[in-house]
Amino acid sequence: MRLLLVEDSARLRDLVSETIHEAGWRIDALPTAGDGRIALQSVEYDLVMLDLGLPDEDGLDFLRDMRKAGLTIPILILTARSAIDERIAGLDAGADDYLTKPFNNGELLARIRALLRRAPIATMPILGFGSLTFDVAKTALTCGAKEIALTPMENSLMQLLMRNAGKVVPKRRIESVLSEFGGERTTNAIELAVSRLRKKLDGLPTDVAVETVRGVGYLLRETSS
Repeated sequence: MRLLLVEDSARLRDLVSETIHEAGWRIDALPTAGDGRIALQSVEYDLVMLDLGLPDEDGLDFLRDMRKAGLTIPILILTARSAIDERIAGLDAGADDYLTKPFNNGELLARIRALLRRAPIATMPILGFGSLTFDVAKTALTCGAKEIALTPMENSLMQLLMRNAGKVVPKRRIESVLSEFGGERTTNAIELAVSRLRKKLDGLPTDVAVETVRGVGYLLRETSS
């Protein structure tokens, strides 16, 4: 699960990022609408959290542009604008929910979970391959009735592989998806995550394996028909 936060307050970006990381999700926290636009062109997100009082443009204009561009993922407004007409304007502009500042971290997570549950099936599917099932909204991987405990990085890697099951996923694509926006994920870190994921799958009665395609990337394949 990867979320985008567009918020000009550095302190709030840090606090929300910490909350999201503790929940087991990934987040890119950016200060301006311009940064958010670039991020949306580069990364596939599951949900956007948007402040309305951005330094480079009004958040409502950014919100309308996202919807005009065909972005269908959930958008949660986080703002100090608490007047009822402001809430109506945000929802009418295309937001799915509206949370006023200051807010409780528990409520923030509850609203995110609710939005992810209501997301379109095409956006938030239950992925299945062989004996494995991955619930995207819950970031939960299961083999039969057993849930497999994964780190946030392993969760992101498994989701990417299952979305592309049977196809080779290039290393560059993996590095892009697993890195925080604007950061960098080394090849060694990717290989370590793959190794740990393999060990967890090897300990289960699953018919799925992660295969290395030398010089290219990784492939999730079924080991038996």
